[in-house]
Amino acid sequence: MKTSSFIIFLSIVLLVYGSLNYYIFIRGWQAIPRISLLRTNYLILFLILSSSFFAGRILERYYPSIFSDILVWIGSFWLGAILYFFLIIIFLDILRLINNSFPFFPAFATFDYLKTKSAVLMISILAVFVLLGFGFINAKNPVIKELKLNVNKSAGNLKVLNIVMASDIHLGTIIGKNRLKEIVDKINGLNADIVLLPGDIVDEDVAPVIRNDIGSILIRIKSKYGTYAVTGNHEYIGGVEPAVNYLSEHNINILRDSVLKIDDSFYLVGREDRSISSFAGKKRKELSALLSETDKSLPIILMDHQPFGLDSAVKNGIDMQISGHTHNGQLFPINLIEKFIFELSSGYLKKEQTHFYVSTGVGTWGPPVRIGNRPEIVNIKLLFIEQ
Repeated sequence: MKTSSFIIFLSIVLLVYGSLNYYIFIRGWQAIPRISLLRTNYLILFLILSSSFFAGRILERYYPSIFSDILVWIGSFWLGAILYFFLIIIFLDILRLINNSFPFFPAFATFDYLKTKSAVLMISILAVFVLLGFGFINAKNPVIKELKLNVNKSAGNLKVLNIVMASDIHLGTIIGKNRLKEIVDKINGLNADIVLLPGDIVDEDVAPVIRNDIGSILIRIKSKYGTYAVTGNHEYIGGVEPAVNYLSEHNINILRDSVLKIDDSFYLVGREDRSISSFAGKKRKELSALLSETDKSLPIILMDHQPFGLDSAVKNGIDMQISGHTHNGQLFPINLIEKFIFELSSGYLKKEQTHFYVSTGVGTWGPPVRIGNRPEIVNIKLLFIEQ
């Protein structure tokens, strides 16, 4: 990414992050009695929570250790807490504004307003704590999503292709060796013909992946034709070349704007992530150029991390496109916003003869929490039917 663009992007992120934290801090501060020693403790705790994610990420890159891991874990949970504290405070502030014009608060709530604010603060903290706890458990338990799809093409002697797809694993400090082992065990239990990882395999910096020897688990993935992947935006955020090199060394075949004919039966197409333009100043190849030398009488499967421009796949005769990236919002109600951004933000869609599937992903970014959706490993059985 160009230095000027990065500075602008980082400035916007820090401005938004700082504003949200300040808003939450002030509302909590106002709920604590002025003469209470809790105000000092609250200030110290809030400073630790609000700075831990960025401090942990910086330390992780330059001085990785158990201390940087702890900061990243604390900061990651805090990212989720920010969202729900913000929503609670907005809701309460709206109620207060309405009450100023049309009083409806019960007498017990207004008789001792300071005590009421303290009680609401404690209830809010407890509610967010419980919500994040539930979301953490939910995020650690992926479901197996099964689909059977017909492709009206011949694939030689191949009648059925058993695909296992696991997008957005986000390997790093949060999702490490133990979590990956659980994911790999689930993948291997599905007896895949081919395993597809459509982007964001690595969370950000590949250093924690290397330090914890997570690659020793990746090489355990088993399938008939092998494991294939494409780059995602997070590979570019953390440094795409070191990430790709590490994955390639551990039996992950990365398709970077390339096409592979497998077993003379079908084509697998892998596109570079759209982030290549922002982070590397390059353009990815047009899909039509990638497919220029393919035999379109054979099935064509496309991996493209971000599910933009679905019509391009339809126009170019793709039989199935798989994507990830969205996490289906990961934290409700972000999924409602994504529905306005993406034509397909999660799940299955068929446009003309092209099948699309956008996975919610099996991992998490930021908060190790999922609320309002489930992590998933997708088992797709493609049935090839001669016309």
